[in-house]
Amino acid sequence: MAMNRDYHAVLIDLDGTMVDTAPDIVAAAGLMLTDFGATPLPYDRVAGFIGNGLRKLVQRSLDAAGLGKRVELDHAQAVFERHYAVTNAKLSRVFPGVMAGLRALQQHGYRCACVTNKPQALAAALLDKTGLAAFLDVLVGGDTVASMKPSPEPLWHACRLLDVEPERCVLVGDSSVDVAAARAAALPVFIVSYGYGSASGADLPRCDALIDSFEALPAILAQARPALRA
Repeated sequence: MAMNRDYHAVLIDLDGTMVDTAPDIVAAAGLMLTDFGATPLPYDRVAGFIGNGLRKLVQRSLDAAGLGKRVELDHAQAVFERHYAVTNAKLSRVFPGVMAGLRALQQHGYRCACVTNKPQALAAALLDKTGLAAFLDVLVGGDTVASMKPSPEPLWHACRLLDVEPERCVLVGDSSVDVAAARAAALPVFIVSYGYGSASGADLPRCDALIDSFEALPAILAQARPALRA
């Protein structure tokens, strides 16, 4: 099928956008806190920490459990990542419509990159285990370049790896972090209605489109084109 000549590539967030990873992350955080003699935090509390990288999630979990001044952050992060390497992809699930949507984008000739704040190795393992890796040309993790989203650098790095100019790319995400990164990189940004960061809706007016399913992406890209360029 003919490729949309205005947009050649789609950059896509991972946690809360393609995969519901909260169960794996909450489980790992609970095991970490248990190791330090604390009670695991409520599910929703930890899930609310997702989106700014694992280090901040670990710090916030320690603080919430009253361990922030008693446990060294680097050590806690190492403990968390050890547990997360085991829980990764065990309880998580691909959101409905994501696989079909990525397949449709591929059939339409778009190149796709995952741009996530999750460490590269953990993200790669998750994408492999869920089968999503087959539909992605590039992965940029939270430790791939010097800065994470909301910095524009990971988005620009993904564009370079895809050999596509930034003005030919869009970002699909679920949170204010994705909106801020896209705005800094001068990319249009589509926000999924079901993600972790979409519940409050505070940043949704700043996005270029709100989508309910990845399956609608090819049509939305074509329909949104004039408005995005206006």
